[in-house]
Amino acid sequence: MKYQELPIIGWREWIVLPEIGITSIKAKIDTGAHYSALHAFDIKTFEKDGKLMVKFKVNPKQRDTNLIVIAEAELIDEKKVRSSNGKAELRPVILTEVNLMNKKLQIELTLTNREFMEFRMLLGRQAMQNNFLINPGKSYLDMNEKNS
Repeated sequence: MKYQELPIIGWREWIVLPEIGITSIKAKIDTGAHYSALHAFDIKTFEKDGKLMVKFKVNPKQRDTNLIVIAEAELIDEKKVRSSNGKAELRPVILTEVNLMNKKLQIELTLTNREFMEFRMLLGRQAMQNNFLINPGKSYLDMNEKNS
């Protein structure tokens, strides 16, 4: 696809993660981050049908700790990620669908506690590459994924 045909997204967008059961989560579009990250807690690994799995909880709304989504997914990897504070952390990685701008993408998503961060999710370069153009002066350009 030519760059002129790529959808334009703002520096923050509402995103849907249907395989995890999240109908709306505010994400920062972070060109400084290689990997995408999702706020998760109570992360536990286990085996199911011979596959390594991860079970975790998510508070998709920043100021609503009563809303908890419990999800599980196949653990596809663990990656050492250096956060914005410079600290390296080994994070579980899952593969999941992301819906944004009428696109359904399978992306790698690292799980980490982002409780005190402004955004519950970061969409990193790996997920955006060849899929979107970013207008850093705009926000919430995807009217299909409006906050419910």
